[in-house]
Amino acid sequence: MSELPFKKKVALITGSARGIGSVIVRTFSALGANVVITHRKEGGSSEARGKKLCEEISGRGSRAILINCDISQKKSVHKAIEDTKAHFGRLDFLVLNAARAPFKPIEKLFERELRDLVNTNYLGHVFCIQEAIPLLEKTKGKIVFISSLGSRFHNPSYPLGSMKAAMESVVRDCSESLREKDISVNGVCGGLVKTDSFKTLRMYWDGIDRLPGWLFVTPEEIADVVIFLCGHEGRGINGQTLVVDRGMSNSLFRRVGQ
Repeated sequence: MSELPFKKKVALITGSARGIGSVIVRTFSALGANVVITHRKEGGSSEARGKKLCEEISGRGSRAILINCDISQKKSVHKAIEDTKAHFGRLDFLVLNAARAPFKPIEKLFERELRDLVNTNYLGHVFCIQEAIPLLEKTKGKIVFISSLGSRFHNPSYPLGSMKAAMESVVRDCSESLREKDISVNGVCGGLVKTDSFKTLRMYWDGIDRLPGWLFVTPEEIADVVIFLCGHEGRGINGQTLVVDRGMSNSLFRRVGQ
């Protein structure tokens, strides 16, 4: 493997000013890629973190730009892709990481919450794919969607899981429809990861604090699989969603603390 296998290539990672997305940004940058970092809300904490992340990446010698992008709005997505083109002239990797949803049972969601759930976590990703196709076609690019085990297993207060499942179907479908354009599409289904949202998740998952530490996946482990799918080594994989959960989902029943 080349010391910098992604040198001169460009990766756009949505929702990447914090959490798993920021680790994916750092990993791409460490391998030579220029990166596009996005955040949703102007003036918020994510924007501040994004600016610091840009400075960090630039300090290492790579190029990074921060873009305000609400993926639920197609015009915002279009602008983000155009800004990427204006700054770098190309796009090689699109990582669909952004997510937004309340911790609340589906049957208790208000109409505005339901619409936001679908607009951000389904339509938003589809908008990103649609807008990025012209650039990705030129580079024989890669698309990677970040999913979670909520797509496969019930959690009473995790409506995001149904959108993750829907997007895993999009991964399969787009891998076929974009095959002739030489664009590969895959997903990474992450297990339990201690990010900012974990603080909220523990309020709704009784006993999660008693699970053994080895069951928790690190953001770096998720990022490594994203890199694998985007690199030469992952060339034979298309339309698949790889589960990265340290084997937690292998057992349908696991006693708390076991």
